[in-house]
Amino acid sequence: MFFASDNWAGAHPKIAESLTIHAAGFAAAYGASALDKKVEQRFNELFEREVAVFFVGTGTAANSLALASVNRPGGVSLCHREAHVIEDECGAPEYFTGGARLHPVDGKLGRIDPDKLTRELNRFHPAFIHAGQPMAVTITQATEVGTVYEPGHIDEIAAICRARGLPLHMDGARFSNALVSLGISPADMTWRRGVDIVSFGGTKNGCWCAEALVFMDPTQAKDLPYIRKRAAQLFSKTRFIAAQFDAYLENNLWLELATHANAMAQRLAARIQGSTKMRLAWQPQTNEVFSIMQKSVYDALQDKGVIFYDWNPPRSEMDYVEEGEVFARFVTSFSTTEDEVDRLADIIS
Repeated sequence: MFFASDNWAGAHPKIAESLTIHAAGFAAAYGASALDKKVEQRFNELFEREVAVFFVGTGTAANSLALASVNRPGGVSLCHREAHVIEDECGAPEYFTGGARLHPVDGKLGRIDPDKLTRELNRFHPAFIHAGQPMAVTITQATEVGTVYEPGHIDEIAAICRARGLPLHMDGARFSNALVSLGISPADMTWRRGVDIVSFGGTKNGCWCAEALVFMDPTQAKDLPYIRKRAAQLFSKTRFIAAQFDAYLENNLWLELATHANAMAQRLAARIQGSTKMRLAWQPQTNEVFSIMQKSVYDALQDKGVIFYDWNPPRSEMDYVEEGEVFARFVTSFSTTEDEVDRLADIIS
């Protein structure tokens, strides 16, 4: 029973099949193949406008290169205090930007509070060069705690960015999970809300190794080809990333897989709510379920071979955990089955 991470899940058979099909023969390298161009056009259709698409191998690379593309001298990107980009990228954004910093902003349940964003931006006065200058705001959709930014929330953050002349980046490692949770289109979750750059993730949702950096305005991406090459993220055989996205986006497979992962999380959440020794930390909106349990339940799950992570509770929610309790994260994926969820539920009940 694997609930540690959607990164643990393998590749969907249709994506594996696409890789096999495109492994034969010859194709132009470095993004010039017919398949690369076909998938780039599909992204245009997906976002209902012409976009600039750059394939990379990891979400860390996508996020770091996105921020590198908008770098400024003394640059500072603002993000949620517990965003993946600041907590779990091992300093990669700072490395790829050559020293630009990440500045934390508070907010409940993984989402930036717009008022606190304004407060933090006001700390950077143009006349005080020692503090540096804001260069971007980045939000995580879905968030690191399994919640989502509602469209109105994105609108508020985007309005603050526009007033300050700052680009808005969306870390979409779980873009698909957030999208099906909200029930809106990719365009309505991004550029129509004021998002400028998206890290579009496929790896967590059934791909083998496929991430894309998407610029809503191609003119803003003029330096990205050089930045990507210098960062060693220009794959020679980019057709193998394109092949994954080709199958991933075909007939809305990506939405089908995300819908299943989210449904398994809801199934698990419902079973946790029925337990007397375990409770939800909050209601999940995507495929991550956070719970608080007695130590005896934690030990029982470990003994039965359930794979999951004990987790540091968000700073805004730390008071929920009492002495002797364990805070934990369970992640479902496209390959999680109802039987696995029910077997886990039998243990905790």
